[in-house]
Amino acid sequence: MGEMSSFQLGVIGALFLSVASSVSIVICNKALMSNLGFPFATTLTSWHLIVTFCTLHVAQRLNFFESKSTDTKTVILFGILNGVSIGLLNLSLGFNSIGFYQMTKLAIIPFTVLLETIFLKKQFSQKIKFSLFLLLIGVGIASITDLQLNFLGTVLSVLAIITTCVGQILTNTIQKRLNVSSTQLLYQSAPFQAAILFVSGPVVDRFLTKQNVFAYKYSPIVLAFIVLSCLIAVAVNFSTFLVIGKTSPVTYQVLGHLKTCLVLAFGYTLLRDPFTERNIIGILIAVWGMGLYSYFCTQESKKKQSFDAPLVSQIIDKDTTPLLSGKGMGHPDKETQEAKKSSKDSVV
Repeated sequence: MGEMSSFQLGVIGALFLSVASSVSIVICNKALMSNLGFPFATTLTSWHLIVTFCTLHVAQRLNFFESKSTDTKTVILFGILNGVSIGLLNLSLGFNSIGFYQMTKLAIIPFTVLLETIFLKKQFSQKIKFSLFLLLIGVGIASITDLQLNFLGTVLSVLAIITTCVGQILTNTIQKRLNVSSTQLLYQSAPFQAAILFVSGPVVDRFLTKQNVFAYKYSPIVLAFIVLSCLIAVAVNFSTFLVIGKTSPVTYQVLGHLKTCLVLAFGYTLLRDPFTERNIIGILIAVWGMGLYSYFCTQESKKKQSFDAPLVSQIIDKDTTPLLSGKGMGHPDKETQEAKKSSKDSVV
């Protein structure tokens, strides 16, 4: 019971870190790009990942965590896939209106649900689906202002949705199947993500902005904001892997839309961005959907735990018989460990 409560505290801490760091980096990057005129988003993301890897490398050297050897091919392909998805999302924003880009981000949740249902045989109750529907409607009302379609932009958006969904599902699946922590997976995959963005970033940014990142005149204030953005990005990248590993890709996307609502609210409060009744109504509907999603997930998690508890006790009773006959002394049964693991992983 104590192990479960500490696990839930870990989930809450991961969610809080993800929200705080993501909202902070959006505000920082908005100041950097909108106010200071630094438009190179893809290149900046590659710097984020380089700083993240360097920070984790120092932490590993100081024994804050252990580096674990895993399937190198899997990690390389995973890192490249994540790097490509970031580049495609930036290209999608460049070739589409902001409204269509927001639609692209909204489509990630239903597509993730579809992929997990088909390939991972995961079941989503009608209540969960209804709460996700409310959330998407609310965020759509709050953030989508215009919808302008073009063929190339639509193709890039579809590719961005597919790569993002697959990348986030793999983030959860690899941690569980290879038995690695979020920190270990991020440490091993960050160099490959950084490499592909470091090479492609200047090309993508030049294509989108018609400017050269290497010819840009870096003032001290711009450099200060770049450093601050990179430092916050360490927390963003770490919390992303942590949240997906402890919960699920769908929960991470729900959290992402909470960040969208918070960014809209902060934009109005701090930066005096325009804010209408439509924004307020959309945010309220989205928050209602998030609240229902959280409540239904908690209820289903409790049901699953109460269902698993008798199973665990039966397995423990079964284990007492071999002990009397001197069999399996001091070695916990594999079924018991799997039952405990499934109980621990049951939080959505």
